[in-house]
Amino acid sequence: MNDRYDAGAAGYGADQYELVGYDEYGQPVYRQVQAQQAQQQPYDPYTQQHQQGYGYDPYAQQGQQSPPAYDYGTGGRPAPDYGSYDPYGTATHQGGAAQGVPHDPYGQATAGTTGRQPRVAEQTARQTPHIPQQAGPDHDQEAPVEPQREYHTEQFAFVEEPDANSEDVIDWLKFTENRTERREEARRRARGRIVALVVVLALVVAGGVGYLWYAGKLPGLSSEDPTAGTATAAGAQKRDVIVVHLHDTKGGGTSTALLVDNTTTERGTTVLVPNSLALTSDDGTTTTLAKSVEDDGSDGTRDALDTVLGTDIEGTWRLDTPYLQNLVDLVGNIDVDTDAEVPDPAAKKKGEAPLVNKGRDQTLSGKMAVAYATYRAPGEAQNAQLERFGQVMHGVLRKMSSDPQAATTTIQTLAQILDPSLTDKDLGTFLAGLSDLAKGGDVKTDLLPVQNDGTLSAQASARVVKNVLGGTAKSPDKDAAVSVSVQNATGVKDNTEKARVVLLNGGFTFLESGTGTARTTSEVVYADAADKANAAEVAKTLGLPAGSVTKGKTSGSADVSVVLGQDYKPSAG
Repeated sequence: MNDRYDAGAAGYGADQYELVGYDEYGQPVYRQVQAQQAQQQPYDPYTQQHQQGYGYDPYAQQGQQSPPAYDYGTGGRPAPDYGSYDPYGTATHQGGAAQGVPHDPYGQATAGTTGRQPRVAEQTARQTPHIPQQAGPDHDQEAPVEPQREYHTEQFAFVEEPDANSEDVIDWLKFTENRTERREEARRRARGRIVALVVVLALVVAGGVGYLWYAGKLPGLSSEDPTAGTATAAGAQKRDVIVVHLHDTKGGGTSTALLVDNTTTERGTTVLVPNSLALTSDDGTTTTLAKSVEDDGSDGTRDALDTVLGTDIEGTWRLDTPYLQNLVDLVGNIDVDTDAEVPDPAAKKKGEAPLVNKGRDQTLSGKMAVAYATYRAPGEAQNAQLERFGQVMHGVLRKMSSDPQAATTTIQTLAQILDPSLTDKDLGTFLAGLSDLAKGGDVKTDLLPVQNDGTLSAQASARVVKNVLGGTAKSPDKDAAVSVSVQNATGVKDNTEKARVVLLNGGFTFLESGTGTARTTSEVVYADAADKANAAEVAKTLGLPAGSVTKGKTSGSADVSVVLGQDYKPSAG
């Protein structure tokens, strides 16, 4: 096989290769050897051969290319010249002047050395790159023996794999495991604290809401809230209730109010009760509040009110108009927002200045307060006068002393005879408590809603009966009273209201039938013979002649129908 890198082959000219070592794969590494002119010196083949090594060419001094030297140990083939070619400039000549010697970039040769360089095996092998596509030496040629490199452990960095049984690994695992457990435990404790805090807050909120609910102070559900639909915990609240009857000794008639002191909610209320409220009298018949006050007295009326309203009235305060005048003077006059001008009853001529002017913050004396509390303009409903009475009572409460002893002294100064169930001290203490609430703006006035027939609608009266009084409305059976329908044909609109008051006071149930064409005479009609006596009683109550009673067809479900004519002369209701 022909191999141009075969150092033992003959006839390849001046370019030959020499073996310089082996690479990391065990392949021989060669370098090209070029002819050099040796310095002229005496011919000594033996000395030169000894100094320069094999392959010395004595003819190189004449500028001719030396024939290849023969190595007798290789079977007579020419031996490689290891010192004739120096591609890396490993040879330098004496005196520093280059004479046909290639440049030595690595400074491998020493000064003064001439001719071929000594063989450098290990270092050159590391520096000389592997020549591509070179073939190894023939098997017949004996390759020079390279010295074995010694390796030391400190020249290498060993990466130890973690040992699961290592103490460091075990300690680290324990540390991380304990740390993780501590974190989890801290999270569990934190969650537990948060849950406990939420539960406590929920209990506190529930307790607060429950207390407000119980006390009636919860917004929207308070027993004093006029917009509330139900009486929340109304039965559990403590209330003190006194009924006041104002008797007009001059003009006649009465006005009734309930004074309520809710000690649970610390609020007071003046409940105005219309005279048309249907009650059950002592004999079981149906009557009105006004008639009950006149006929049954204080005890009977109080019991009837308790039955209808479901309350527990503690006492009755009969307040005649002279005593009201004295009471206002004792507390030092009152301030009221009046809604009407009240003429002076003592005026002899029309057009004189009114006793009470209409406007805000009107200061009223005792006389003025009585006139305003009992005033009812022509054509007005009784409720308008009742509301004026409520204004006067509210003004009195604001001017009354908040000290129970002083309030008691004021009541004793009136020298009025009270109901046996209500003493001077009890009334004085009660009024002092309400006075304290009124000065703080915690006393209001409500009108008990009463229907035209004198009964209470459960839905309409729930706001007052249930929330304020803490009771349950229970109107008398409608069938127990004779129902009377009234049609106004007098031409005077106010006559309907006057007839209604008179009939309700007479114990009848009033049903309005509107307004008809004006007629001269009145008529009282009954359909059932059993109602003839009732029709006669209705005519008597209205002041109509007995001849006006006749049998005929009644309107609607009424037992007796009445058509008021121009002969109807209304009496004071």
